[in-house]
Amino acid sequence: MAIADGSGLPLAVCIESASPHEVTLVERTLDTCFLAQLPKCLIGDKAYDSDALDARLAKERGIELIAPNRSNRKRFTQDLRPLRRYKRRWKVERLFAWLQSFRRILVRHERHARNFLSFVHLGCIVLFLRRLLGGL
Repeated sequence: MAIADGSGLPLAVCIESASPHEVTLVERTLDTCFLAQLPKCLIGDKAYDSDALDARLAKERGIELIAPNRSNRKRFTQDLRPLRRYKRRWKVERLFAWLQSFRRILVRHERHARNFLSFVHLGCIVLFLRRLLGGL
């Protein structure tokens, strides 16, 4: 899991096995944020469409959740105005593409999760330095 800012740089990363649902990992990922201040809104795909998650993020952290409604939802909660920001979600996908350009992150060769997370953090540092030094 990763959270990116408006320019696609990572704000928080978290690793977990493939079995837990993404909704259960959002708050754990927010706890690992690199910055002291959390983002004001969080844009996710249809998997993040959860009333409980929306209420927890708004009440406890003051974060607005923007996610399109699932097709089987009875009561629609998102209107079209905030969903216009959803088209910027490609920047998160670009972050994953940048991180997967490193071979150690693309395929997990590490036996221990701590070592793999260290390589993910190292990849995030490289992305920050590339942005800071002007795309080297």
